Amino acid sequence: MTERTLAIIKPDAVERRLAGTIIQRIEDEAFQIRAMRRVHLSKAQAEGFYAVHRERPFFAGLTTFMSSGPAIVLVLEAPDAIRKWRTLMGATDPAKADAGTMRKEFAQSIERNATHGSDAPDTALYEIGYFFAGVELV
Repeated sequence: MTERTLAIIKPDAVERRLAGTIIQRIEDEAFQIRAMRRVHLSKAQAEGFYAVHRERPFFAGLTTFMSSGPAIVLVLEAPDAIRKWRTLMGATDPAKADAGTMRKEFAQSIERNATHGSDAPDTALYEIGYFFAGVELV
């Protein structure tokens, strides 16, 4: 079944000029990019996006990091896109990520881990809607 997921190339990867390489990998894995935008989130916007984690101890650091510089948000489409993108990204902790995954290759730490991806269909709907109006999805 074809589905969509949100992907983010996080500020650490954009700062290190890895966006083109990551986008090439996305295309090489047969994802269709249905929308893409460069954003620089404010602290409040990052807090809104990650509101589900508000009570977690990492929330303040995560939202500070995600508002620290430009990021690239994308809507990816493919059969089983959520699972496929999460597999390509690898484990959140790059030390635990499989060889060949984005985070193993590009992440600097568990906090600066290069990419984000939706974890479930309902999360994907919310996250895509946070950044893109329906008319923007082609």
